[in-house]
Amino acid sequence: MKANPKNVLSGVHNLTGGQACVEGALAAGCGFLGYYPMIPALDFVNHFIKRSKETGSKFIQMEDEISALAAVIGVSWTGLKAISITSSSGFSNMMEHLGLGVMLETPSVIVNVQVVGPGDGDSGLPSQGDTMQARWGSHGDYEIIALAPGSVQDMFDYTIKAFSLSERFRTPVLILTDNVIAKRKGKVSIPEASEINIYDRKLYKGPKDKYMPFLPDDELVPPMVNIGDGYRFHVTGLTHNHRGYPIMNEECQELNVHRLVNKIRENTDKITEWVEDGVDSADIVVVTYGLLSNAVKKAVEKARAEGIKTGSLRLVTVWPFPEKRVDNLASRLKGIVVPEINLGQMVFEVERASHGQTNTFFVQCSGEEADDVEMIFGSIKEALTRKKKYDDIIEYTPKSHGA
Repeated sequence: MKANPKNVLSGVHNLTGGQACVEGALAAGCGFLGYYPMIPALDFVNHFIKRSKETGSKFIQMEDEISALAAVIGVSWTGLKAISITSSSGFSNMMEHLGLGVMLETPSVIVNVQVVGPGDGDSGLPSQGDTMQARWGSHGDYEIIALAPGSVQDMFDYTIKAFSLSERFRTPVLILTDNVIAKRKGKVSIPEASEINIYDRKLYKGPKDKYMPFLPDDELVPPMVNIGDGYRFHVTGLTHNHRGYPIMNEECQELNVHRLVNKIRENTDKITEWVEDGVDSADIVVVTYGLLSNAVKKAVEKARAEGIKTGSLRLVTVWPFPEKRVDNLASRLKGIVVPEINLGQMVFEVERASHGQTNTFFVQCSGEEADDVEMIFGSIKEALTRKKKYDDIIEYTPKSHGA
């Protein structure tokens, strides 16, 4: 389906990352924002409210982040595409209802503007410290989809992707950004509405008295209906059958939860996305995501200039993780370098997927591009010369930083 023309601000615009995200949401047909005000996310909120006068989109400020996501889940069941925008500590507060959204199979998009923590941390510093929380933050067994934009243009493009994935697979989808990209200004190219492909949810077409809200199709995704359109059914966060009624036994738990997991796992090849540069001829590959993408590009170029065969693999979707591709690459590489703005999170996933076939090097970065380029470049050289150990992650810290 094509985007709604009244929601698309086509042309080239100078926008912040937050504003670009909102324009992507509107271009995807988003009609509702539920939020609780958090300083790093306010630019998103203010822009959405400003544009709502032109688009007719609705919004509500709730008393906390838990309620904000509850509003999004409820509104989504009425047929509107919905989004919530928060920041790290607010994201923590949303975890209960993230799990509820997964269990209710409710299409929705959640933007997390990451800052350092724990607790309230420092809202002025960027972070990738919520990467593992995004995957494992709620309780129980489930799978999640999360994207990591690396530029202002990505904020527009990936938000459209997030809505399409959310609608297609009936699940909350996360956008993991940070306060640097959120505040950064840049030129954003927005196509005409006729050139923007979006995916709308599958709607049930049969008799009203035969509708079952959790009866899956071939992709293991149940078609939906809009609450209020005359269908009678039950929706609950408890273990339930295809009709949505609670059945508290082991057989129903398997029927219910295993499908929730498998609709992502069995469609992983349709969901995962990454961008490669020069990996087929590389000895060293840098795996990156989010804000560090540009620093990695410069570090790889510097390494190549010194004759080091270096490539990069930039994750578009951090979850599900492209483990098959990493496993394939690891079998012939001298090392994999994983820079992150945290104390080590995605590096453990890279090591797991490598299955001990090559060394994995972690680089702790700050989000300051000039410093990060040198850190990543230093680790690339270290990875080239370090003897194969295969028994742990090697953390690279330059001697000037006290190694």
